[in-house]
Amino acid sequence: MDKPILQVALDLLELKRAVEIAGEAIEGGADWLEVGTPLIKSEGMNAVRELKKRYRDHKIVADMKTIDTGAVEVEMAAKSGADIVIILGASDNPTIEEAIRAGRKYGCEIMVDMINVSDPVKRAKELEELGVDYINCHIGIDQQMMGMDPIELLSEISKKVSIPVAGAGGLNAEKSAICISKGAKIVIVGSNIVKSRNVTESARKIRLAIDSAWEKKSAEDVGRKSIEEEIRELFMSVSTPNISDAMHRAKAMRDIYPLNRGKKIVGKAVTVSTMDGDWAKTVEAIDVAGEGDVIVIKCSGDTSAVWGELATRSCINKGIEGVIIDGAVRDVDDIRELDYPMFAKREVPNAGEPKGFGEINVKIVCGGVEVNPGDWIVADDNGVMVVPKQRAYEIARRAMEVKKHEERIRGEIEDKGRTLADIVELYKWEKVQ
Repeated sequence: MDKPILQVALDLLELKRAVEIAGEAIEGGADWLEVGTPLIKSEGMNAVRELKKRYRDHKIVADMKTIDTGAVEVEMAAKSGADIVIILGASDNPTIEEAIRAGRKYGCEIMVDMINVSDPVKRAKELEELGVDYINCHIGIDQQMMGMDPIELLSEISKKVSIPVAGAGGLNAEKSAICISKGAKIVIVGSNIVKSRNVTESARKIRLAIDSAWEKKSAEDVGRKSIEEEIRELFMSVSTPNISDAMHRAKAMRDIYPLNRGKKIVGKAVTVSTMDGDWAKTVEAIDVAGEGDVIVIKCSGDTSAVWGELATRSCINKGIEGVIIDGAVRDVDDIRELDYPMFAKREVPNAGEPKGFGEINVKIVCGGVEVNPGDWIVADDNGVMVVPKQRAYEIARRAMEVKKHEERIRGEIEDKGRTLADIVELYKWEKVQ
């Protein structure tokens, strides 16, 4: 290969959109077009045929993810126009060997996907000896959501084999360039191109990055932020509807509303359980919370306020992100003037007394949703979402994928005059009665 290969993974469900996006990606410098597994499962071999008919000058990669019947599936894909067929490295050797034989017979190459292989470096050497054409160091979508990426694995494998190695899994321009500098000959990019509103420009950005890394034999490693920094940055970039979708349509807190519209809260929960009107623990929680935290309060009732202007000013001094109250708040005119992010159930003029019967940093149920200390809170004008701390990074990544998908669809509606039902082929996917 005299230059790095940019392979675009068309992990879509709709063939019409896949063909269109493929053309836009080619304009941006894409070399190979991958018929993604979701597209193959949705449209079958017709997806391979259509893309080959339309883009004959580009290699078509069929991501079959074959793990059995290697000969049959490779023959099927090759006869449909695939130049390269992807099978799984977790397959038994006889399946690999049959796939290679079929590939040689029907004129296609074999790429092996190393997803979920227990010892990928050892297996890569075995696969090279068996005669495969390419090794794909692939970190799957669900693994990406947990923070894994293919770069280190790719670096190890590329030193051990002489056949071309591909990197795949959550790659953007910077990571693609690093993959090339670590020995990859091919980078496989999916959502960061196909879900972009401007596919051509996104592909061009990655094309320039990998070509530069190829010429320099190096790439700038920008380093990775801490997990907490990444989580916060991602949550700041998405909406609560994006998060709800990422959590399988999870519910927001019920009957909790913003005092100041247009404000957003992102931070980890410091929880408070208290009685109606007992504001002692709610105020003490300000001293417990740190910069960037969110105070989340559950009251036994909402007839008397447990929060007001002076507590709000204290939060501002400490850099606390915002306050969520399943109960009553007062001094709302002052809080609005302070422009502080505050969500509450009810507004009243009267406060109770600081009796101190509550608890801080205990499990509570706020607005009908369980909240534990350290859970992530994201609130905007749509409502308040709670993300369990154990899944925060995963959900943040999935929410970003939701956002990218919507941005692409938004572009098709605004720029091409289509309707949502047409774009997602809604009638086709209605449940068969």
